[in-house]
Parts: sequence; C-alpha cells; structure tokens
Amino acid sequence: MTNKTFTRDELRKYNGQNGADAYIAIDGIVYDVTHSPAWKNGIHHGYQAGYDLTDALYKVSPHKDRVLASLPKVGTLVGEE
Repeated sequence: MTNKTFTRDELRKYNGQNGADAYIAIDGIVYDVTHSPAWKNGIHHGYQAGYDLTDALYKVSPHKDRVLASLPKVGTLVGEE
C-alpha cells in the first residue's frame, strides 16, 4: 500500500467515469477497484466509486469485507466524517 492520503473531496475524483481510476474507501482504507469486473465504469450495484462505502459494505452487501483482500490498497482516507 502506498502512503497516499485522500480527503473526501480528493477521493471523489476517482469515480471511474471518463477514464478516471475508480477508488472506494472502507474503514479508512482506500482501495483501487478500477480493474475489478464488478465495478464497470465505477459503478457496482448502484454504488458509485469515489466515496466511503463502509456503511453500504457492512449493512447491504452480501459479501461483506471478504472481497477486500483481493483489491489493491492505495492509501488512507483522512478528514472529517
């Protein structure tokens, strides 16, 4: 994992749209979902990349955090909630 830090505003730039990479944050860790087939164009089951999706992962997702181990970690999310 790199030591890059992302604010919520910076993370939103990585939404997978118009050629941008697709990143999501879970529990303060930023993951790269750009090359994940489940995240075509930065969208997965109605969720947009570029956001902290911790609540959605634990409250809605059937796979919970099992998929995170296969995703590259690119940094950490910093700043206010």
